Order: sequence, then C-alpha cells, then structure tokens
Amino acid sequence: MTHIPPPAEELRILDAELRQLDVRRAHLLARRAVLVGLLRPAFPPAPAVPPRPETTAPHAPRRPETTASGVQNVLLVLGGVLLTVAALVFTLVSWGLLGIAGRSLVLGAVTAAALGVPWALVRRGLRSTAEAVAGLGLALTVLDAYALHEVAFTVSDGAGYAAVASGVLAGAWTVYGLGFGALPGPAAAGAGRGTTAESRPEGLHDPAGLRLPALRMPLPMATVAAQLPLLLWVIAVDAGPAATAATLLVTAAGDTVLALRVPLRSIRVVAAAGACGMGTWGVLAACWLSLTATGPSAAARAAALLALAAAIALGVAWRAPGPGLATGATVTGGLLLVAGFGGVPRAALPHVWAVPGYLVCGVALLPAVRSALPGHMRRGFAWASGCVQALAVVWALPVVVVALLGPVGRAAHIWAGAPSDLRAALWAPWPPDATARTAVLAVVAVMLALAARATTAWRAQAATGAVALAWATALVLPAALQLPYAAGLFAQGLTLVAGLAVAAYARRAPTSLTALLLSLLTALGIAALSLASRTATLVVLAALTALFATAAAHRRLTAVSVCASLAGATGLACAVGAAADWRAPHAALLVVVVPAVAALLAARVPRTGSPVEAVGAAAGLVAIGLAVTDGPVLALVLALCGVIAAGTALRTDRRPAGYLAAALFVLAAWVRLGSWAVGAPEAYTLPVTVPALVVGIVRQRRDPLASSWTAYGPGLSVTLVPSLLTAWDDADWRRPLLLGTAALALTLLGARHRLQAPLVLGGSVLVLDALHELAPYLVQLTGVLPRWVPLALAGLLLLALGATYEQRIRDAKRVREALGRMR
Repeated sequence: MTHIPPPAEELRILDAELRQLDVRRAHLLARRAVLVGLLRPAFPPAPAVPPRPETTAPHAPRRPETTASGVQNVLLVLGGVLLTVAALVFTLVSWGLLGIAGRSLVLGAVTAAALGVPWALVRRGLRSTAEAVAGLGLALTVLDAYALHEVAFTVSDGAGYAAVASGVLAGAWTVYGLGFGALPGPAAAGAGRGTTAESRPEGLHDPAGLRLPALRMPLPMATVAAQLPLLLWVIAVDAGPAATAATLLVTAAGDTVLALRVPLRSIRVVAAAGACGMGTWGVLAACWLSLTATGPSAAARAAALLALAAAIALGVAWRAPGPGLATGATVTGGLLLVAGFGGVPRAALPHVWAVPGYLVCGVALLPAVRSALPGHMRRGFAWASGCVQALAVVWALPVVVVALLGPVGRAAHIWAGAPSDLRAALWAPWPPDATARTAVLAVVAVMLALAARATTAWRAQAATGAVALAWATALVLPAALQLPYAAGLFAQGLTLVAGLAVAAYARRAPTSLTALLLSLLTALGIAALSLASRTATLVVLAALTALFATAAAHRRLTAVSVCASLAGATGLACAVGAAADWRAPHAALLVVVVPAVAALLAARVPRTGSPVEAVGAAAGLVAIGLAVTDGPVLALVLALCGVIAAGTALRTDRRPAGYLAAALFVLAAWVRLGSWAVGAPEAYTLPVTVPALVVGIVRQRRDPLASSWTAYGPGLSVTLVPSLLTAWDDADWRRPLLLGTAALALTLLGARHRLQAPLVLGGSVLVLDALHELAPYLVQLTGVLPRWVPLALAGLLLLALGATYEQRIRDAKRVREALGRMR
C-alpha cells in the first residue's frame, strides 16, 4: 500500500528537497568556476592601458597557420624527395665517370648509410626523421637493382630481371621493416629526460603478441613490391592470357590473406587495394576467356579461373568483419561461379541456349540458401541467384512483347481469313530463340513460386512475380509451339480463366491486382487475335462477354468484370452489325442497348458505381459516332441516349444527369429538324425555350424570391434573339408581325405580373422590331429632306434634353424604383 502523507508533511518534505537541490547547484557552479579558471591561458592578459594620443591601438596577435608537426613533415618529405632525385641523377648521369670499384663503393656506402641511420634515429625518438631517411634508403635499393642490371646482368631479359629484383626487394624490405620490431622503442631513450607515457610512440602488437616495427613505411612498400614478381615473370616467359589471369588472381589471393590477417592498418590498406586491382583485372581476363572460348576445354579452363576468383571472394565473405562487406563479397562470389560454370554449356550448346545455361547455374546457387552457412552468406547467395534470374527475364522479355503486341496489326486486316497457326496471326517478326526465352520464363516462374512457399519476408513479392511470369509463359507458349489457330485461341482463353481465378481467390492484394490486370491484357489480346476471322470474332467476343459477366458474381471482381463485359458487348454489337451487312448507323441502334444495360446495372448494383456508367457513356459515344452519317438515325440515337440519361437522373445521387438528358433531347430535335431541311430558327429554339420556361415556373413556385432573370431569362433569350436576328434580314412582313405580337404579349405579361425579365426582353424586342419596320421609311425620308434638317433636329433634341435634364433624372429614378419593385 502506498503511504500518502498529509499536506503539511508533504509540503515540509518538498521544501527540504528543494534546499538540497539549491546546495547541490551551488556546489556545481563553484566547481565549474574552478575548471574555467584552469582552462584559461597561463598568462592572463595585462590590464588595459589607455593608448597614448600619438600611438595607434596594437594589433591582435596572429595565429599560426600550421602546426609544428605539419612543418616537420613537409620538411622531411621535401628533404627525402630531393635526396632521392639527387641519387637518381647520380645514377643515371654520373655513373659512367667512376670505375667499378668507385661505383660499388659509392652506392654501397650511400645505401648502407641511408638504411642504417634510421636505427639510430628511432632509438633517439626521432621517428618522423627516421621515416624520411628510410624512404630514401628504400629508393636507393631500387637504384642499386637498376645499377646492378646495367653492370652485371646486361644480357638478361628486362622483364625477368625485374621480376627477380622486385621479389628480392620485397623480401629485403620486409626483413628490414620487421627488424625495427626488435628495437626497444623510444622509451629507453627518453628515460630520465622527462618523456611521458602519453607522449612517446608505443609499439604495436599483433594477436599473437609479436611486436610490430616502429617504422610504418618499409612493410607497405614491401607489399607494393610483392605485387610485381609473378606478373613480371609471366610476362617474361610469355605464358599466355590464361596464365596471366591465373597470376593476377593468385596475387590477389595473397593480398586478400594479408588484408584479412595482418593487424597493421597500413599493410591492410595496401593489400586491400592490391587485391581489388589485381582481382578485377584477373576477373576481366577470365571473363574474356570464357566468352571467347570456342570449345568446352577452353571454357573449363576459364571456369577454373573464375572459380578461383569466386573462392577468394567467398573467403573474404567468411572472414569479413561486417555483414555488409560479407554479403557483397558473397554476391560477387556467386556471380563469378555462375559466369564460370555457365560458360561451359555456352561453348558446348547452340548459342540460343547460352542464357538458359547461365540461368541453370544461377538456380544451382539456391541450395546454399538453405545450408548451414552464416546468415549474411546465405543472403548473398540469394541475391546472386536473384540477379541472374532477373537478367535472364530481361533477356526473355522481347518475345512477350511480340506475343502481346503482335495481334494489334490485325486491326488493319480485319476478317482477312483465319491463319494456319497462332504464330501466323501475329503481325510481327517472331524471334528465332523464342523457345529458349519461353523456357527461361517458365523456370524463373517456378523458382519464384517455390520462393513464395519457402520465405515469409518476400512472400507477397515472390507470389506476384510468379503469377506475372506464369502468365507471360502461357501467353508465349501457344505461338512458340505453333498451335493451330483455334487451339491457340482456346489456350489463350484458358489463360484468361486462370488469371481471373487467381485474381478472385488470391490471398494477397498485390497478387490479385496483378492477376486482374494481366487478365484484362489477355482479353484484349484474344479479341485482337480473333479479328482474323468473322466466326472467330463473333465467338470470342460473345465468350468474353459471358465470361466477364460470370466473373462479376465474385465480389472482388464485380466492378472490373462488369466494365469488361460491357466493353465486350459493345464490340459484339458492332461485330454482329458488320456480320449482318448492316450500315453503320443501323448498327448504332444495337450498340445503344449497352448504355441502357449499364444504367440498369449501375442502379441495381451500387458498388459498381461510376466505372460502369463511364463504360456505358463510352458505348453511347460509339453509337453516336456510328450514326453520325445518317441524320434521322442520329436523331433517334441521341433521343434514346437522352432517355437513358433521364432515367439515370431519377436517382437522387445522379440528378445532374438531367442536364445531359435535356441537351441530348435538344440535339436530337435539332438533328431531326436539320434532316427535314427546316430553316426557321423558331423550330430549333422553341424545343429549348418551352422546357426552360417550365423549369422556370417550377422554380418560381418553389422559391418565390428567385429572380425572373434566373427563372425566365435564359429560356426567353434562346428564342427571341435568333428570331430578332432573322427578322432583320427578312423582307417579308409576316415574321416581323408575329415577332412583334409575341414581344407585345410578353411585355404585357411582364407588366401584369410585375416580372422584370419578360418586361425588359419583350419591350426591347418590340422596339427593335418596330425600328426594323420603320427603317425603310426613315431611309426614304433622309433622301427627301434637306441635309440641314437632321442637324437641326439633333440640336433641338439636345436643347430639350438639357432643359429638362433634372426632371428626366427624377423620372429615371422613379422608373428604376418601379422596376426594382418587380421580381
């Protein structure tokens, strides 16, 4: 049980805790002040002295731009380089001026001095100077080797001598560098002179406890020299490309051992660089030998070289310190094994089976994934096998593209006759190695299916890939086997059925979606293939329509299957019309059935939603396009589409479809009038005006505050404006009289009900119509009257207006207020 003290006791406890915190904070602040004082400069700045009037303020002290150790290293490097250059010039230029004894004495003395001085320098703690002098000594040994060749071995081969010399120098430099490990180091030299343990360089030790040399340069230089003996020897004996590649790989193997086993960092870095460089050149040479091999024996030799390279990479993976490096090395080793052993069947079999051979070798890596190897190596083998399979699939994709897009060429040769086999139905060149490509697709599909059952992390991706590749195999296989035309169509139909089944019953959404999309592509391909024959077209389109209608019963496939079924029905209607030798406008009447069915399905099956209505609208556009050459039929099609839209507008969530229905009805009426050669604009405008006025009346009743311009303005303008424009060009009296009578009635009606839109529109049209009737007389009158009369009348009018301007303003306000009181 938790004890809760009374408020007074708890307040006392809190006060005590706060006092302890204040004490602790004061102690920490005091300690911080002490530490800040210790970290300040040893010599505090002098107190500020006011400057004299005649002197300027002193400048701040300049900070050094480099450190003492940096200056020391630069000086030592420059000195070593200059001495090396001097020795080189002496050897090349002044060598001939001395006799054999003088030559030997000079070179021996200089080299011995350069190699002996570092021992004394290291004992005295001058390690950097010892490094510089040792570098000079190592360079002199190279010059000694060159001089020895010029004096005693002039007749020997240059490459062979260089191989022996580089080997001797590598061994000598190694012994020289290891010899510094026996020195006691600078501790003894610094004893008694204030040398601390923190300031003196301590010797390094390997895991076995052996002391490593104090100088860093000799052993890395020996590692560099060790890269050359074998390679130069192979060049000297002219052993051939295979021996050269083997030499490079053996050298890389030695470097790899050094990089993994030697504890000294400088040697590891040099050895790793040598292993990468030599190994890369060796692998490139072995791959070139494998690709250019003309027989199994040559391919086997190249495979042995690549196997050696793979063994090196796998050794690195086994001993690698990090999982990333281990996985990368394993992937490299696996790919090298595939490249090597895959070259043997490439050289023995026809060239079309080269990629399948590599694929088999890549698949052979998969047992290592289930072995007892470390996890990073098993992961690397899996990635290597996956890379090989992916590259093989990319190589096989062109045949899938041909099988998928080849039937599209049938669109320009509809019903030209059924071909002999399915391959002949493809209007595209068939690849000669299609069988091998199909086999690659099938093998990778099986591997992905097995991976989907064996793994859990990538199960969804593997299952999706297996479905896609299985579909690709089934798509290509009938054409690859040259099945008869009917049998090929049936096989493609089975592929479609299998795809729909997978889409319906797959457990994972990506797999189901992929299967559904591939099924739609298959349906398009079958429909395109069926265009070769009339009977095939009718049968295939009917089968597709029925199949997708059946698949719509599954809830997961309802929307897409209904859309696909409606699209197939549209194509079937067009095909039936063409098979019956109907004209295109008459076939449009059959296509109109599809939008009607789509509207019914959208109303009865709400989950299909907008996609079904979109397909129905597309079918309606197809029907309108087919009937566009026949006016009466086009009017009928537009009217039927308007009926369908009006039926759709009856649904509460599809009210805007009423506007589309009205537009379609108007278009149907206009097309019908145009087919009857009716020229009167009222025949075209009244079918719009009457429904618009009815809608306006209904709206006024529902909303008494609605403006008359919104309710009646559009409907009245549709008829009045075209009729007025036509009346101005009409010389007869009947149209202006009828228009004026209608405008007068409209004006009176607007005045009676106090509606602004009918009053203004009717009055304006009445005035303009009257001016049209008065215009001929005005023209005649202007020809009879003198020219000064219009000017006088205009002046009198201006004077009258100016005299009664204020009164007219008041009258205008009254008229505006009267119009404003109208609705």
